[in-house]
Amino acid sequence: MTAHASEGLLVPTGHGRTLKAPAHQVTFKVTGEHARAASSFEVVVPPGFDVGAHVHTKSEELFYVLDGELEVLAFEPRVRTKDDWRHWESPTGLRTVQATRGTVIVVPPGCPHAFANRSGEPATMFFQASPPPDHERYFEELLEILESGGPPDHAAIAALRARYDIEQLTPMRHAAPVV
Repeated sequence: MTAHASEGLLVPTGHGRTLKAPAHQVTFKVTGEHARAASSFEVVVPPGFDVGAHVHTKSEELFYVLDGELEVLAFEPRVRTKDDWRHWESPTGLRTVQATRGTVIVVPPGCPHAFANRSGEPATMFFQASPPPDHERYFEELLEILESGGPPDHAAIAALRARYDIEQLTPMRHAAPVV
């Protein structure tokens, strides 16, 4: 559905195109077809999912926790360890935080960031990425790779991330949470 210049876009609760993968579920709420400034998504993050620390040189992101709890970071650490971001600390003393309902995280271009659901329950967040439509296309192509059958093709995922301005700093993981 394309919005006209004199019309807004209304996406009711439960609507939008949904992509489901074992790692998470993404519902497209506002796409580049509808807005010039940002794409907006509702993301369900299952227990045990860790997106891994990563950085974008061009994209700005906003995360708003709607339900559940996520461990998050949004800062440049003193030292970028390659295996795990949970113990990173910024030069000014920032550390990861437990983000609960109502928490907003804003990530400017060039800022390392990550989120993980270490609880035993799903978490839901509103996610906005600017400019569109890169994150839309990334999610669509990632789902195609993951649905191809067999174990994930890590080389294809790495190439996809490189095409969409995602430098992965620590591994993405999806395993049972340690509660």
